[in-house]
Amino acid sequence: MLAASLVIKSQSVVFDKRSPSEGYIRGDVNFADDSLLHFREFVTTQPETQRLSYTYHYQRADGALVFRYDDSPHYPDLPNAPHHKHDGDETNVVPSSAPDLAVVLKEIESHIPVE
Repeated sequence: MLAASLVIKSQSVVFDKRSPSEGYIRGDVNFADDSLLHFREFVTTQPETQRLSYTYHYQRADGALVFRYDDSPHYPDLPNAPHHKHDGDETNVVPSSAPDLAVVLKEIESHIPVE
């Protein structure tokens, strides 16, 4: 999935097996415009494969937040809580579904012109 993107300049992904059925995936993706995606997912494969928690933090080259999706339970009154999106800055929090990495990459690609 990461290799198929035309706007990715470099990537670093680490898989950390925590038990026979649980693992932690974290990565940093650098894009053509020097923006960055930092992500992490905690997953289990028992009884079926599912993501237990996630964060997708996308920022411009200058470090300013573009958006962040996460499932931290600090906005319990939002629809779809704990899933939410910080849109543009930390204080602008909106309801969200739980995206996966492919959805987040598509959103990022819409921000970056392909040369």
